[in-house]
Amino acid sequence: MPVVELRWAHEGIGSLTYFCGLMVYKVIGLMSGSSLDGLDIAYVHLQEKTSTKQGPKGWDFELVAADCYPYSEEWRGRLGSARGLSAYDYQLLHVEYGRYLGEQLLRFVREKGLEYQVQLVASHGHTVFHDVARRMTAQLGDGAALAATVGVNVVSDLRAMDVALGGQGAPIVPIGEMLLLPQYDFFLNLGGIANVSRGERTREQNPFEGTGDIRSGSPVRRDAEISAELRSDSAVVGQDRNSFVAFDVCPANRVLNTLAELEGQPYDAAGAMAATGTIDNVLLQQLNSLPYYALPFPKSLANDFGTETVLPLVRGAMKEGAAGGGLTTADALRTYTQHIVEQIGSAVRSLAAGSANAGSASAGTDGSTAPRRMLVTGGGAHNTFLVAQLQRELGQSVEIVVPEGGLVDYKEALIMALIGVLRWREANNVLASVTGASRDSIGGAVWIGQEA
Repeated sequence: MPVVELRWAHEGIGSLTYFCGLMVYKVIGLMSGSSLDGLDIAYVHLQEKTSTKQGPKGWDFELVAADCYPYSEEWRGRLGSARGLSAYDYQLLHVEYGRYLGEQLLRFVREKGLEYQVQLVASHGHTVFHDVARRMTAQLGDGAALAATVGVNVVSDLRAMDVALGGQGAPIVPIGEMLLLPQYDFFLNLGGIANVSRGERTREQNPFEGTGDIRSGSPVRRDAEISAELRSDSAVVGQDRNSFVAFDVCPANRVLNTLAELEGQPYDAAGAMAATGTIDNVLLQQLNSLPYYALPFPKSLANDFGTETVLPLVRGAMKEGAAGGGLTTADALRTYTQHIVEQIGSAVRSLAAGSANAGSASAGTDGSTAPRRMLVTGGGAHNTFLVAQLQRELGQSVEIVVPEGGLVDYKEALIMALIGVLRWREANNVLASVTGASRDSIGGAVWIGQEA
C-alpha cells in the first residue's frame, strides 16, 4: 500500500499552518477501546488560544472528519485473547496491529479526501496489560510500524510515562476535557469502562448540597447546538489543573455487550433488552460489594476486571439465580445496568463533595443549588435506557448532556490528537491530580515516519 498520499502537508511540522498568527495543528487521533467494537479515527484541527482577562490559555478544536471501522471477528478474537500469548507471539501481534492501524488510517484518508493534509498522528493503541502496582501498562500497536506504514510522524505509548512515575496511567482524557471543554462541570465516558471527571468549579460548590430527592430527575437534554458552542472563542479554560480529578468507575459496555451477544446481538441497542428485565437484588449487592468500589481515588481498572471478576459473578447468577431458577439475559442486563448507574451516581456525588472516598457521598435536602452539567460521551451514551436511569439517579442536581454529532462518539479520539500535539510541543499532557503520579508528565513515544 503506498504511503505517499499521506506525506506531510507542505508547511511542515516546524511551521504547521498559521491562522490569525497562531498555529493550527492538523492531526489524526486513533482510539481502540476495551469494548472491542472498532477503531475510532478522528481528523481534527487544533489551535491554541491566547490568554484573556477571563482565563488562561485553552484550545479551540474542529472535528473535521471521523469514523469508526468495526473490527472483524478475527481481529476481535486476536485482541481479546492477546493476554494469553507467549512473549514472542505478543510482540508479533504488536507489530502486525501497528501495521493494521496504519492501513486503516490510509483508508480513512482516502475515503475522506485528506491526502497531504495530515501533519501528525496520535495513537492510543489497544490496552492489553495494565498493572500499575508493578508500574507496567502495555498497549498493542507498534508506533514504529504505524509510522513506517503511513509515512507521518506518530506519537504512541501515551500512558507509560505516567505509570513509571507511580501514576495510574488512567484516565488520560481529562487533560483534553480541561483544555477543550471547560464549560462542563462533570465528564462521563461510557465506554468499555466507565470513567468520570470533575472540573475545578464543581469542587468549589457541591451541587448535591441542599437538594431534594436525588432520584426525581429531569429529562436528559440532547443539545443540538453543542458542536458549535464548543468551538466558540468565548470558551476559556478556568480550571486549576491541580484540582481536576478523575477515575475509572466500573466496567460498562464490555460487560453489557458480552451479555447481549448471548442473544445474538453485538450490543443491547438503546438498552431495549435491559428495559424488559428485572433487577436481581442479590447479584446487585454482590457487584456493589466488590472491593474496588471502596478504594479511594485516584484509581484505575484493567480490562480483566470486567472479564475475570464481574462477568463470572453475572454468569453464576444466570446459572443459579437468586431463587435457584437462573436469570434471563434481560434480567442480567437490567441488573448490571443498575449496577453501572449506582456506581456512577456514587462517584459523581463523591466528586461533587470533594471526598477522596468514592463510597462516602450523600445528598442535601432543600433544593437550593442550580443544576451542574455533565457531558456524557462514548458508545454507552446511545443506551438511552441507561442514560435515563442515570438521570433519575442523579436527580435535578446534575443535568446530563448528550451531544449531537461526532463528539459523542469521538471525544476520546479527539483528545488523543490533542495529547499527541502536546507531546510534540513537549508540554505536559497527563495530569498527576488525576492519576496520582509524582508529577505532571509529558507522555508518549515519538516515531519519525517522514523522511529527512
